[in-house]
Amino acid sequence: MLYPLPAVMVSCQRKEEKPNIITVAWVGTVCTDPAMVFVSIRPQRYSYDIIRETGEFVINLTTEQLTRAADYCGVRSGRDVDKFQEMHLTPCTSRNVSAPGIMESPVNIECKVKEIIKLGSHDMFLAEVVGVDVDEECLDENGKFHLNETGLIAYSHGEYFSLGDYVGKFGYSVRKKVQEKGPKDKAKKPNKQKIKRQSRELKGKVPRDKTQTEKRLQSHRKALRDPSKSKKPQ
Repeated sequence: MLYPLPAVMVSCQRKEEKPNIITVAWVGTVCTDPAMVFVSIRPQRYSYDIIRETGEFVINLTTEQLTRAADYCGVRSGRDVDKFQEMHLTPCTSRNVSAPGIMESPVNIECKVKEIIKLGSHDMFLAEVVGVDVDEECLDENGKFHLNETGLIAYSHGEYFSLGDYVGKFGYSVRKKVQEKGPKDKAKKPNKQKIKRQSRELKGKVPRDKTQTEKRLQSHRKALRDPSKSKKPQ
């Protein structure tokens, strides 16, 4: 199977009933325009019928601080417990759907179901994104949202992980100009380490014959005074 995946908390609610949360890893983006996502849920799950009947749900991104709550909401059934209350989570009013979001989540994605596709063990809910709310504390002074600094987590083979180190930006492979150099170019490039090593070796040598050294200096001075004796072409 494909891993890692985002582990998100999906909130839903029937009218006049308590809201519920189900943790889902089979989730993703399927279209940009219109913005559409999917979640796959087993028909036996308590939230399945709620989402099927209401046609609405909210995807709440999870962080390191929400890991325990996300795990709990994935192994406990809303038939037996109030997950918002048990995990001390705060339901927040959505703008475009009746299902609440989770206040503690940095991003709440409001969705309306467009189609339900029966696949086998899971049914896929294709939904259109009708609204997105973000935590204002994650916005800088210019209004830019720093999602990757919120401490998002990923799910892989039954385990939760925080995001790793930054390794690149979308499109950097074509923006970065890399010029291949041939053998001639490589030959012309000076070896700085070798030059430094030779320089150290020369500095460490002390001429034993001072007379010979003086003769060399005199020869160089004559060459400078008489251009005809220089090796360089004029």
